[in-house]
Amino acid sequence: MADEGLPVVARFEVRQRSYLAPDGTVLRPLPDFASDIPKLLALYRGMVLTRAFDLKAVSLQRTGRLGTYAVSLGQEAVAVGIASAMRQEDVLLPSYRDNGTLLWRGTKMEEILLFWGGDERGNLSSGPAHDFPYCIPVGSQAPQAAGVAYAFKLRKEPRVAVCLFGDGATSKGDVWEAMNFAGVHKLPVVFVANNNQWAISVPLQLQTASQTLAQKAIAAGFTGEQVDGNDVIAVRAAAEEAIAQARAGGGPRLIEALTYRLSDHTTADDAARYRPPEEVQTRWKEEPIARLRAYLVSQKAWGKAQEEELAAECQKEIEAAIERYLASSPRAPETMFDHLYAELPRTYASQRAQLSGGSDA
Repeated sequence: MADEGLPVVARFEVRQRSYLAPDGTVLRPLPDFASDIPKLLALYRGMVLTRAFDLKAVSLQRTGRLGTYAVSLGQEAVAVGIASAMRQEDVLLPSYRDNGTLLWRGTKMEEILLFWGGDERGNLSSGPAHDFPYCIPVGSQAPQAAGVAYAFKLRKEPRVAVCLFGDGATSKGDVWEAMNFAGVHKLPVVFVANNNQWAISVPLQLQTASQTLAQKAIAAGFTGEQVDGNDVIAVRAAAEEAIAQARAGGGPRLIEALTYRLSDHTTADDAARYRPPEEVQTRWKEEPIARLRAYLVSQKAWGKAQEEELAAECQKEIEAAIERYLASSPRAPETMFDHLYAELPRTYASQRAQLSGGSDA
């Protein structure tokens, strides 16, 4: 061989983190926070609420009362696990599927519905004012996350930017450029790739030849870790560690959360056209809510009565939010110009005047 005797100059590895098996049994010693049952119950409630909200949102879309909606069915552990590890002063940069993350951070359900209903008022969240709104273009929030983290470093603020995107986004130049910049400047940012196996209709193996998505961080000069994205304990533990490292000046990290999109890509998609039903049925056996429920039951911390009470509580909360959303009066057409410029150019001012019934001069 021509390369015999050549020295090895670098070796890398990617670790995978998981604590709960699909049936809820414990695979290895749990992190400290998992001994706090009320904390686990809060994570469970967050996932159940997210799923129930998603189902209602789909119903609204199917009956013409909501626009196209991106469901997070089967991916609730990623949203809740990541959000629960963040501090209030940290900055979230979500993708369009991270409904549970926004809910955990304080965004009201009716605000999410307003956004997907085409009302810009939905971008004015009750969550932290510094959090970014949903990002629809794939991966374009990653450079913004690097910019936010760079500002934190310049200001010497102990804050962290947390950026979520799907597996398809890791094939975009935006994400690579953001990770490269973050690695060079050792920025306080955590990138989270929600690997749900499908970039709309493109399966993972057709968009990347990488054995893992986590290893894409290595070329940028920092650690990539793979976690079981259906295990909320694993997601929370990985996020806590990565965020603490970033806050302490240790630089960025990429978390690849292995999960599965149990729903269509959005309500405008029909996944049955490209995905065999047997594959989906198999993946249902790994979903995150049943997994944590099984563990809580095994610890005698959960039962049928609590489950029924939680379901009723979530439905009541969701129905009240839907009523508030549907009661929102539509905005006047001319308000589309209100936040474009500090001082509206003459062309747009004329158009606004026409819409409001004024002079077009």
